[in-house]
Amino acid sequence: MPIRIPDELPAVNVLRDENVFVMESSRASHQDIRPLKILILNLMPKKIETENQFLRLLSNSSLQLDIQLLRIDNHESKNTPTEHLDSFYCNFEDIREQNFDGLIVTGAPLGLVEFKDVSYWDQIERITLWAKEHVTSTLFVCWAVQAALNILYNIPKITMTEKLSGVYWHSVTQPLALLTRGFDDRFLAPHSRYAGFPSEAIRQHTDLDIYAESEQTGAYLFASRDRRFAFATGHPEYDAHTLAAEFFRDLNAGLNPALPENYFPNDDIESEPKATWRSHGYLLFNNWLNYFVYQRTPYDLSQMNPTMD
Repeated sequence: MPIRIPDELPAVNVLRDENVFVMESSRASHQDIRPLKILILNLMPKKIETENQFLRLLSNSSLQLDIQLLRIDNHESKNTPTEHLDSFYCNFEDIREQNFDGLIVTGAPLGLVEFKDVSYWDQIERITLWAKEHVTSTLFVCWAVQAALNILYNIPKITMTEKLSGVYWHSVTQPLALLTRGFDDRFLAPHSRYAGFPSEAIRQHTDLDIYAESEQTGAYLFASRDRRFAFATGHPEYDAHTLAAEFFRDLNAGLNPALPENYFPNDDIESEPKATWRSHGYLLFNNWLNYFVYQRTPYDLSQMNPTMD
């Protein structure tokens, strides 16, 4: 089944050019199917690019998804036209009385900013706590993982001295876990962050189960046992050229960034990078949608039980 998004959203044409099956809202309204309501809180500066990346992964599901984009209220975006935000995004006040099958909270370039200095920290905290009662399962990505661990488990911010950037090997720690079902024993995933997620800290200070990790990246995939919260500390949604764009941006800004590890062929920045994590990204999102959302959510969202198994 396709994702259901507004007819005029730029992602429609981008994904169609990639032969991705996209159904506009006008056509989906004629099908007698209850689509899963998926809310995406997009915290990334380049929102249109991020929309394309996450919608691409969601589009490979066999489920029909009704996508709603959420923004931080009254937060001005320097990289996305106001007209786009006003046309396709809602504010939290617009949806806070509603229930959703799933919520995705993206990363944000705030790795070196203290939580108290994040201008919209109060809203992040409010939405995260709201999700406990109004969303069947929430998937936090990269910086959002760090924020959620602080809000839900009171884990202090852990910041590394050097940015973790590149494509890294990870090992599945629980082969029978639902979130990693079908994964190879070892798989690649991209990271781009200053946030640290040592596995030992997750095990000692939370009741979360770790499903994938590595010595270089720490804990990568983990989740609550009731499947209400899932966490991915990397960027499975990244395109082949996203890490390159970040590297050259920092290079041109005179920041002397380290070369992303295991990314450019032969570490040659003139060589074309390839996405070696794409299949893992699709499978991760399919598993989350199926086992954490679809298999648990009620048909009537008004009957949502926040303590359901």
